[in-house]
Amino acid sequence: MQILFGVFAIFVIAIALLWVLVPAFYGLPPVSSRKERIRRALELANPQAGETLYDLGSGHGRVLVVAAKDFGLNAVGIEAGPVQCAVSWANAFRNGVRSQVRIEAGDFYKSNLRDADIVFAYLTSDHGNRLQEKLSRELKPGARVVTVSFDLTGWNAAFFDREQLVYLYKK
Repeated sequence: MQILFGVFAIFVIAIALLWVLVPAFYGLPPVSSRKERIRRALELANPQAGETLYDLGSGHGRVLVVAAKDFGLNAVGIEAGPVQCAVSWANAFRNGVRSQVRIEAGDFYKSNLRDADIVFAYLTSDHGNRLQEKLSRELKPGARVVTVSFDLTGWNAAFFDREQLVYLYKK
């Protein structure tokens, strides 16, 4: 019994370390956003059912579930952490939106964002400059970008919610 408990403890510690260390490797803390903030950010983007949202660094998939369930969007989460990808998939399945949600494991800087109608990003400001170059190159005209807690310094925000620290940009 002690061996089984030891194996279980090692498994839990390994999962916890993966949860924290993989995002940290990319310079991103594993911080989630509140549902009210997600909903406000998506409302600012004026989503239309059937559009495609990309969540960069999607974590446990809360944005993906809200986008699919409450707004009828097709949601793509790009996440480097393998544990977060598994949790995202489970959350989409548990909330009945698995057919509208796709999880891509990897670095969002290496992902193709050309199909995005809306991009959601809750990152650190260090990623802003690098991200805006990628968005400028890849996003189609009319695409919207919603950032939480950081701005894209080279772009003019179409709207800024001071209370929630949410920026809306339009290409």
